[in-house]
Amino acid sequence: MEAFLVSVVAITIGEIGDKTQLLALLLAARFKRPLPIVLGIFVATISNHILAALLGHWVATHLSADFLRWALGVSFLAIAAWTLKPDKMEESKIDYGKYGVFTITVITFFLAEIGDKTQIATMALAAKYDDIYMVLAGSTLGIMIADVPAVFLGKVASPNFPFKWIRWGAAAIFAVLGAAVLLGFGGGLI
Repeated sequence: MEAFLVSVVAITIGEIGDKTQLLALLLAARFKRPLPIVLGIFVATISNHILAALLGHWVATHLSADFLRWALGVSFLAIAAWTLKPDKMEESKIDYGKYGVFTITVITFFLAEIGDKTQIATMALAAKYDDIYMVLAGSTLGIMIADVPAVFLGKVASPNFPFKWIRWGAAAIFAVLGAAVLLGFGGGLI
């Protein structure tokens, strides 16, 4: 259960203001059809995070515990720094008329999530915890918690949302987690 809860919190925080959350806003503003967008985000996230969790699990089974502790701590610090950089989405060159909203969402969201900080965090969490299913479930729920409201709020709320302050708060949380891991604090939580 710990792997699930830590994954939900870490990924939800990491997703706030992220390019995939901005993509969810863009898709909602463009298509105004929330259900296929939400389902597309879910399918893309599951697919992407399965790959991340499997890679993280492989790393954990092939590298020493001390190396993993350092890698996880440094990863969290890197994610903290990365979180401070605002993501920007540019208009895609996809001809939206050829594809359904669900298909466009799955493809664009999956591609946008590759190498994203939440994918890297999912990989790091899967390396930390033995239960990759709980990490996968938690990371997917974290994405959904952050992105589903963005889909429903769409273009109306996005200009007024305090992304800057949330990014700074998220960066601080990841920095504290990274420092705690590197210093050996956190007991069973980290």
